[in-house]
Amino acid sequence: MKLVVRVKLTPDAVQAPAVERTLREANEAANWVSAVSFGHFGLKGSVRELRKLCYGELKARGFGAQAAQHVIKRVADSYTALRASIRAGNLGPEGSRRRRKAESKPVVFRPDAAHTYDDRCLSWNYDARTVSIWTLDGRLKSVRFACSPAALKQLAESRKGETDLTARDGKLFLVATIDLPEPKMFEAKGFIGVDRGINNLATTSDGDNHSGRRLGRYRRWQARKKAELQARQTRSAKQLLKKRARREARHATHINHKISKTVVAVAQRTERGIALEELDGIRERVTVHRDQRARQSSWPFHQLGAFIAYKAKRAGVPFIEVDPAYTSQRCPRCGHTERANRRTRDHFHCRRCGLAGPADHVAGANIAKRGATAWVFVNMPDPAPA
Repeated sequence: MKLVVRVKLTPDAVQAPAVERTLREANEAANWVSAVSFGHFGLKGSVRELRKLCYGELKARGFGAQAAQHVIKRVADSYTALRASIRAGNLGPEGSRRRRKAESKPVVFRPDAAHTYDDRCLSWNYDARTVSIWTLDGRLKSVRFACSPAALKQLAESRKGETDLTARDGKLFLVATIDLPEPKMFEAKGFIGVDRGINNLATTSDGDNHSGRRLGRYRRWQARKKAELQARQTRSAKQLLKKRARREARHATHINHKISKTVVAVAQRTERGIALEELDGIRERVTVHRDQRARQSSWPFHQLGAFIAYKAKRAGVPFIEVDPAYTSQRCPRCGHTERANRRTRDHFHCRRCGLAGPADHVAGANIAKRGATAWVFVNMPDPAPA
């Protein structure tokens, strides 16, 4: 399985300007190639066609052969991704304002967007924790990087493929791809159901509840601060708004990592699989109170599911997604399904058998049962040919 490891690049005072200039001018060159591609081919430019038009100019700007190829390929890949997004309907139907805007102008790259390096342009010295990297000012050797011992071990043992140079908040980073061997998946003795929600971010069928109360206070505090900055309408206020948005996103990612790590660890220790409900289209399918709309729209539910999925795969834990229909209204003991079973958001009480308990816990139990049934069905051997 492929993962990424990000390390912080720490060049000295002489090396830093060269690396920063290379990243900035690589993205300026990508913007020029993008404008050429859009002017000649619209959204349909290919690597081969762009190479004929742009390779000579990129060489004249000081880019090496491999660096020029990577700039061209990055632009072609961006248009390929844009076409795929349009076909999937992610930018709205034909004629929508968002889609017209995307189709009417070339793709633009930020000054700190990632620039790709292969092993001929960047080499690693893991023992010294340094890299040798190509720049427009020549090859720089012994550029130091910093990372955790675990990340360094993964890089030394499993790094494979290209590395991206990027910047954020004035700091330089290298993002490397690692290819880890997939562990053998064990035979599940049962399943843990995980119900995701707004007030309770994740509730398992074991009754473990990852409450969102503390996170809710943090997000309300952030919302008040953002409202104060928005009222100023100054350039510095807008910069601070962007900084706060990134900080809040990092905080949400950290919370999701902690929850997913805990869930997978419990499943691995008890030799059970993990079942999650499918949440495709949750924002269109589920209605919430006015005061919860912002929380529903901004919390990365999909990210939590993706974290659980990849951590489960890395640990050899069986993982499956199931249909979420009526999981909070169905009794896990007698199977009676009725909307009145869930009289309030937090409480479940079966009108047939009298089973009562926290609604999210009940939903997790139903998801666990569906996961066990679906896993047997999915892994059922194909019938022998007649």
